[in-house]
Amino acid sequence: MRTEQKLRRDRFMGENLRKLRLEHRLSQEKVCAKLQLRGCDIGRSTYEKYENGELNIKISVLIELKKIYNCAYDDFFEGLDPEE
Repeated sequence: MRTEQKLRRDRFMGENLRKLRLEHRLSQEKVCAKLQLRGCDIGRSTYEKYENGELNIKISVLIELKKIYNCAYDDFFEGLDPEE
């Protein structure tokens, strides 16, 4: 039996998700279409909840977003460290 790992939402990373999406000039629908092509069954309303901080993001989705945005994992967590 396979269980999905999720990141605990103790810090708000949605703004970073939105920033990366807009930098790549993608709509939420297009991001979801790209995720679906990569095997992540994510709808626009789910992705919107990620950006709004209403839903924990699955690590598998984060891995695929890293590939779509061609970015470092640090980009998802920018500004979330209170010591920065």
